[in-house]
Amino acid sequence: MANFFKKLMGDQHESEAPAAVAAAGNGQPKPEPVEVTDETFAEMILQSDKPAVIDLWAEWCTPCHMIAPSIADMAVQYDGRAVIAKLNVDENQRTAGQLGIMGIPTVLFFKDGKEADRQVGVTSYAKLANKLESLLD
Repeated sequence: MANFFKKLMGDQHESEAPAAVAAAGNGQPKPEPVEVTDETFAEMILQSDKPAVIDLWAEWCTPCHMIAPSIADMAVQYDGRAVIAKLNVDENQRTAGQLGIMGIPTVLFFKDGKEADRQVGVTSYAKLANKLESLLD
């Protein structure tokens, strides 16, 4: 079934450009969402001194691939002001279970180590950005 969705969607979740693409021609690498695992979740998200946004997703999940460009855009827009991360729920089931994830995509918003908001399902970049903006000092 996952192969069906890959063929249907193409590999749209993967950029056509190399990972270290220069952003806006300034010669600097383009910021990307940080990959978080069961082992790094507490350090990267809960102990962050910045607000954190984490996209919980899976490879086979078509709606997850639909929201991925918004998460990638947030990594660029909020570079240095917030942690923008992704966690694959198939590979990191412990954290997904502890967070009570019942459906994906789910985007969680954290501030001061506590969940501040949650978005389940596909939504617009504007809605995600507004939720994050409310957490920025």
